Amino acid sequence: MDKLTEIRRSANMSRIRSEDTSPELTVRRLAHGMGFRYRLHVATLPGKPDLVFPRLVKIIEVRGCFWHQHLRCPGSHIPKTRVEYWEPKLARNKQRDAANLVKLRALGWRVLVLWECQLGDEPKLRKRIVKFLGEQNLQAAAPCCTIGQG
Repeated sequence: MDKLTEIRRSANMSRIRSEDTSPELTVRRLAHGMGFRYRLHVATLPGKPDLVFPRLVKIIEVRGCFWHQHLRCPGSHIPKTRVEYWEPKLARNKQRDAANLVKLRALGWRVLVLWECQLGDEPKLRKRIVKFLGEQNLQAAAPCCTIGQG
């Protein structure tokens, strides 16, 4: 049984965002800080991907472990209350993610999926992003000079 009233639960759920989440902002700050430029939530692409790098024809999707049910992740549990609601809802999210991934790849996009639980190790995350987007693009995207140089 849910410990919150229906009104309180509805208020809590209404505050959950689908865009500009903390994990997404972490990846955006890191990519931008490395000099990569991107577009956000392009509505003309399947699933409105999080970060779109049009020049590179690449996309980075940032997924929450709970909402997108990251396999074998402790954060991807099914709540014990209202299982009849949560199981189909979370299954639909997974199905929609898979369908959007197929559509994006069919359109020629390369996609990197980053999970919320993978964002804690910044050096490792930085390496994954650079490997995916290409080190040559990092160098091309880097500022031409640093502060203090003439």
